[in-house]
Amino acid sequence: MSIIKIPESVWRSAASNHRNRIKTLLQPGLTKREEQINSGNKRRGNRFVDDWTALDPVNPIYNFLIEYYGIKGAKGPRRLSRWAPDPNLLLEFTDRRNLKISDGHDTLDVIEGVSEDIYNIAMKESHGLGGIFLENANIDDIGGTLHLRGSIPLMSQENNDENSNKDPTMHGVLYNPGVFYNRHIDPSTYTDDEKKQLLKTIAPFQWYSSIMQTTLESEPILHCYGLHEWAMQYHPEGAEPPPSAKYQSALPLRVSREVINETVERKGISCTHVDALRFFAPAAGPLNHHGSSLERTDQLRLEQKACVHAHMDLLKIALKLQPFIDTELLGDVLEISLMARRLDVEASPYDATSYGAGIVPVETPEGRKMYRERQRELMSLAEPIRKRLLEAYSNFMILSFDESLLNAESAYVAPERNAKAEPSGLPWRKNLIEN
Repeated sequence: MSIIKIPESVWRSAASNHRNRIKTLLQPGLTKREEQINSGNKRRGNRFVDDWTALDPVNPIYNFLIEYYGIKGAKGPRRLSRWAPDPNLLLEFTDRRNLKISDGHDTLDVIEGVSEDIYNIAMKESHGLGGIFLENANIDDIGGTLHLRGSIPLMSQENNDENSNKDPTMHGVLYNPGVFYNRHIDPSTYTDDEKKQLLKTIAPFQWYSSIMQTTLESEPILHCYGLHEWAMQYHPEGAEPPPSAKYQSALPLRVSREVINETVERKGISCTHVDALRFFAPAAGPLNHHGSSLERTDQLRLEQKACVHAHMDLLKIALKLQPFIDTELLGDVLEISLMARRLDVEASPYDATSYGAGIVPVETPEGRKMYRERQRELMSLAEPIRKRLLEAYSNFMILSFDESLLNAESAYVAPERNAKAEPSGLPWRKNLIEN
C-alpha cells in the first residue's frame, strides 16, 4: 500500500462544502443559540467553538435523528459535519495519478507521492499499510473540521533529535481503516479471545451488509400507507390507552380517534419494518399481516425497498462506517432519510403543518394514491444510494479485516439477533428469546 496525498486546498474545499451541505439540510430543525438545550455547548474562553446547535426535540421532521440515531446536542450535528477522505481511494486505481475526488461541486485531482521524510513517518505510523494523507492538517482540524476517530497525526521532531526541546512538526493527518482495525496483524497470531473479539467487531458490518443486499433483492410493498404511525395511536373501545401515544405528544391529532381506528381496521396493517412493531399499540398487533410478534432475523426476510423506515435507517447504517465513508455519500443518505421522514410525518394522523409539513390523508382514497406516488419516487431515489452504501461496506471490510476473518465459519452472532419485537414490548437487547 502506498501513500495518497490530498493537497490542503483540495481537502479543505471538500470539507467546507460538506459542512455547508449538512448545515443546509439540518437548518430547519436546528435550535437557536439562546435556547436552554444549548446551555452546555462547547466554549473556548468566552466564545462558542462553532455555530452548531442542537436539533429541536419536538420538531417532528427532525426529532427522529435524536430518538433513533443518537444525533444529540450540538455534538450530533457537529459529528455529521466532519469530513474524512473516502477510503475507496485506496482501492480504486493502480495508477494513483488518475485519482479524483469531488468537493461537492468540482472533480479535483488527488496526488500520489510525498517527501521521503513524510513517507517514512507515514509508513511507520501505519505499520506499513499506508493511507490517505491530508496535507497540512493540524491539531485544531482534528475533532473540528476532521474526524478525530481514525485520524493519525504525522509528526516529526526537528533534526530527528528525540532530546530536542522544540515542539515536533505536524505534517498532516493520515486515514486508513486498516490501521484503525489492526489489519497489519496476522490473524493466526491472535488468541481465541482476541479472535472472538475481532469477529464481534466485524459482525455488525456483515449484518448491515446482509440487510442492504436482501432489501435490494426484495419486492416492494406499495400498500402499507405508513399505517405504523396510526397503529401507535390505535385505541379501540375497551382497550388500554396506547403507550406509544406519548410519541409526538407535542403535536395535535388532525383526525379523530374514530377515524384512526377505522383507518387501521379497514384492511389491517401491512408493516414489514420489524423495528416499528415494538411501538404499535397492543391492540394493533394482531392486525399486522406480517405478524404480531417478529424476530430480529425476520428483518432479512421482511425488509423491502419501498419502506420509508428502511430509507431512514440508511442513516444509521452509514453512521456505523464513520469516518471511513465518502462524505458525499453520507450527505446523500441524510437527504433521502429526511425526505422519507417527511412523508412518514405527513401521512401520519398528526397535524405537523406548523412545522412546514403537508398532509397526505391516507384515510382517503385520494391520500392513499398520493402516498403510493411519493413512495415510488422515494424508492427510485433510495435504490442507487443503497447500492453505493453496500459497496462502501464491502470496500471498507476488504480494507479493514483479513479475508479469513470475513469468511470465518465461527462468525459472531450478537445476542440481539435472537430477540423478538412485540407491540409495546422491550428493546431488542432486553427481549431476548430463551435458548
